[in-house]
Amino acid sequence: MTGGTAEAAPVTRRVFFGTYTTWNGGAKGIGIGTYDTANGQLKTTGVIAGVVNPSFVIESRDGRFLYAVNENTKGEVTAINAGTLKVINKQATGGADPCHLTLDPSGKFLITADYSSGSLSVFPVKPDGSLGARTQKVQHKGSGPDKERQEGPHAHHIVFDPAGRYALAVDLGADSVFVYSFVAGQLKLVSTAKFKPGAGPRHIAFHPNGRTAYVANELDSTIVACAYADGKLTPGQVLKTAPSGGVRNYPAEVLVSGDGKNVYLSNRGHDSVAHFAVNGSELSLVGHTPVGGKYPRHVTLDPSGAFLFAANQNSNNVTSFAVDRATGKLTPSGTPLQTAIPVCVLPTRLG
Repeated sequence: MTGGTAEAAPVTRRVFFGTYTTWNGGAKGIGIGTYDTANGQLKTTGVIAGVVNPSFVIESRDGRFLYAVNENTKGEVTAINAGTLKVINKQATGGADPCHLTLDPSGKFLITADYSSGSLSVFPVKPDGSLGARTQKVQHKGSGPDKERQEGPHAHHIVFDPAGRYALAVDLGADSVFVYSFVAGQLKLVSTAKFKPGAGPRHIAFHPNGRTAYVANELDSTIVACAYADGKLTPGQVLKTAPSGGVRNYPAEVLVSGDGKNVYLSNRGHDSVAHFAVNGSELSLVGHTPVGGKYPRHVTLDPSGAFLFAANQNSNNVTSFAVDRATGKLTPSGTPLQTAIPVCVLPTRLG
């Protein structure tokens, strides 16, 4: 900006969009965009082309690299240079339809959750950001009463606890969360938390205190507040995530605000974001905010906690909400961004 101009230029940060590319009307790869830090307005600026079905995208802690699952029957994971936006390499997971991934606390290993095969795959991360060949595959076991969705295990989410000591794998088909130690690049099962048969646990989010975690159950439309200590997860309070009756609802993402006061959950079907207040070890429903789209798959907060973004798979749009710092209330902000089959939103931590 030149001197004498009254208005400062908008400050924007970078954002990436996970998508499906093989679906009808699908995207061309990982979407690239920005958002305005004053009002949350999103816009697209390009695409990392040729990355197939990058349905979940994460970044390295230093922001230099991106990693995306390739959700196909022959699952793969792709490493990308976040500076040049060029693909570095990809590796086969050995499992089917990887749908989530995480880096271990050291950043030296990456783990995928392979949905259709119900397995986890471990890869070494090299200093240049590339991925080495798979070094471990862990096969889940189990099934549930929903014959269409729970005929076998379906690993849906993998995340480390806040202390970085244990990895928790949420399995929709087995109605379980499997907890693993991770030492010298090897997963080892230490405990299993069982959920109500037919609940279909999908994702988990930890409270910043590390003593409580919240599990979103996709198949019975509930959220479960769980106690957590030393690699043991204990399910507790169960709440409905949407009003009973009407369209069937499928919870997807669950997340906790940085101050630990609010929990948000995306409702696919009810097409809302459920807002819960944290009361000690339990939750209370505050209300539902219409998401401004259809089938909100992934919701996330930007690094400042000022905005929540929702990837609305079936309406091809991403919506922005301003977060009230005092109450946690969500208010639509900016114009919805139209973009092909968005299923994940990644606002970058370092801009």
